Amino acid sequence: MLMGAVPKVDVVGVGLNAADTLIPVPEFPKRGSKVEITSADPLLGGQVASAMVACQQWGLRTRYVGKLGEDHAATLHRKEFERLGVETHLLTTPKCHSQQAFILVDPSGERTVLWKRDARLTLRPEELKREWIVNAKVLHVDGHDTAAAVQAAKWAREEGVSVVADLDNLYSGYETLLPSIDFLITSRDIPQRLTNEADLRIALPAMQKKYGCRLAAATLGENGVLAWDGQSFHYAAAYCVEPVDTTGAGDTFHAGFIYGFLREWPLQRRLEFACAAAALNCKAVGARGGIQSIEKIAEFMKDAQKHPVAF
Repeated sequence: MLMGAVPKVDVVGVGLNAADTLIPVPEFPKRGSKVEITSADPLLGGQVASAMVACQQWGLRTRYVGKLGEDHAATLHRKEFERLGVETHLLTTPKCHSQQAFILVDPSGERTVLWKRDARLTLRPEELKREWIVNAKVLHVDGHDTAAAVQAAKWAREEGVSVVADLDNLYSGYETLLPSIDFLITSRDIPQRLTNEADLRIALPAMQKKYGCRLAAATLGENGVLAWDGQSFHYAAAYCVEPVDTTGAGDTFHAGFIYGFLREWPLQRRLEFACAAAALNCKAVGARGGIQSIEKIAEFMKDAQKHPVAF
């Protein structure tokens, strides 16, 4: 953990990190089968941690707050954050493994995640410091450790710090977090689970109205992203790539959205850029393997084909 005065950063992330083991498989295993694999690569991931890494590589000043175990994975996380220049406040749980994930990647690039997280890794509100949160322009949370995310979002709101959420599951206590989110960007199934409406054109406005967020959006894989800003819908189609591994696509999308927001881009441009960044990340192995430079993303956007429009 860094000591002394807390500097101002562009974005602070409070949420998950993970040690991922990527396992390419020739086909998804059938029950009771044996499947030969050619590799099992240890890599780093985690929703918020990976988003901070992308933002840092794009030139933003970043801070990451999270909890690690006391193992080799923790050492790898610390070294990588230090190498990239991400400011960190990492709490350590003694005699505990860091979060682990085993990720099966099929030939289409689609991933299936098997994960384990010791309950002792839960980040608690009393472990946060207010200055870590308020000395930023944007707070990014995933809501996994909901009580800590609620506290961070409360401090952020008090100081006018915008709050972005990457919600891929409804964790215990999520109801207390969502009213403090400005930009609620979820996976495709969450709007229906929150509103009981299957049609996103009904669910997203209902979600935005219910929780009072500035933007409600759902990422839809090859179908792109649909967003509602309280007045109108905004849609961006996904870019066509030959996917190697879709791990981390959502993390990179959120990083792209945050980058565009801090650059004060119009919403449509933010969504397009985020889709492009996510697509390129799918062309390499690992949650962070395909993070490209701003220049390469912009070049890709000029000529790349897109999937058919879904909305």
